[in-house]
Amino acid sequence: MTTPPNHALVFGASGIIGWAFVNELLQDYPAPNTFSRVTAFTNRPLSPRISQWPPSDKLHLISNLDLIHTDTTSLSTFLQSHVPDMGTVTTVYFCAYIFSPDPAKETALNIHMLRSTVQVLESLCPNFRMLVLPTGVKAYGVHLLTAFPFATHLPLRETHPPLPEPHATRLFYTHQHALLQDLSTQKRWSYIDLRPDIVVGFVPNNNQHSLAQWLALYLSLYRYIHGRGAVVPFPGTEKSWTARAQDSSQDLIARLGIFLSLKSKGEVGGQSFNVADTKTPGTWAGKWAVLCEYFGLVGVGPEEGEGPDPAEFLLQHQADRGEMAREYGLKGGHGTAEDGVSLSHVPGFLMKGFDFDRPLDLGKMHCVWGDAAEERDARETWWTVFDRYKAAGIIPDFKG
Repeated sequence: MTTPPNHALVFGASGIIGWAFVNELLQDYPAPNTFSRVTAFTNRPLSPRISQWPPSDKLHLISNLDLIHTDTTSLSTFLQSHVPDMGTVTTVYFCAYIFSPDPAKETALNIHMLRSTVQVLESLCPNFRMLVLPTGVKAYGVHLLTAFPFATHLPLRETHPPLPEPHATRLFYTHQHALLQDLSTQKRWSYIDLRPDIVVGFVPNNNQHSLAQWLALYLSLYRYIHGRGAVVPFPGTEKSWTARAQDSSQDLIARLGIFLSLKSKGEVGGQSFNVADTKTPGTWAGKWAVLCEYFGLVGVGPEEGEGPDPAEFLLQHQADRGEMAREYGLKGGHGTAEDGVSLSHVPGFLMKGFDFDRPLDLGKMHCVWGDAAEERDARETWWTVFDRYKAAGIIPDFKG
């Protein structure tokens, strides 16, 4: 007897990881016909043309799903009216996320979305068997910077103890895991947790936390103003220049998540997995020049003190940016104070604040992925993303 093909739901499909799940599923990872249907949900409007996803009859794109202002009854009604084949759903990639600077509010919002979604899935999807939840290395406390609790316990492993209090309670991941563990107990379905470091990826609609988007905008404008061959100091510090860590490509995260989601509850259910591009940690010193090369620029180390801030540079050169957009026919609304999405502190936080070693142990990832395991260097990861921003008309094609 053949196994019926899988039907995937992707919540938060226009986000940095959700976009990649849809992209990889539509490109038939891990094999053709593994998934017969991909239903992608977004909050903000998104058309297939703008999405940059490959054309596919498998895709059913549904915008304007507001998980914050819905209860289980209204969500159930929405899903049944928009997805007539909910009964065939097998796999869920839950990438919906709401940011709040208030930890208690952030937890409440994200727990509401996750709980409502899972409860409705349980009632509508008899074949539902696995939920993938991308979280991140905040689970190890890297966001605490100088209070990072595992600085002397490297590399970071999934077997590390939970964050000490009060940090564990203030982190919404803690509550997401507790919720999923409780809801999945003695059920047919289970969940897995993916823990990337800085996610390098493309989004069509804008993204709050995308460092790749900030650097694509910054370096393209720097090239426009200063010309080919201009020298670009690293926008960080001497300490962050040499701090050891690993990037996490959105593509690799999605591919691992899809691979794991096809495993059984007994094999991977309830487990966490570090995910990153390379087993060996790297540094900004080893990749900054590679990023700058894409734009015809020469990347060098930080100037004395701190380097320039990309968000400030974009703000200070709004007139030049407008001129560049008109000359190259670019789409606006990315990386500005007015877009209502971009967080201007992100480049500085990630490129200056992260000035300590935080390598991930990838032994578990490579063990379970086996012969299908992948690694990517900085050129492949970052240039792929820059190509996507260029194809989307968000940054210019300087043609040399």
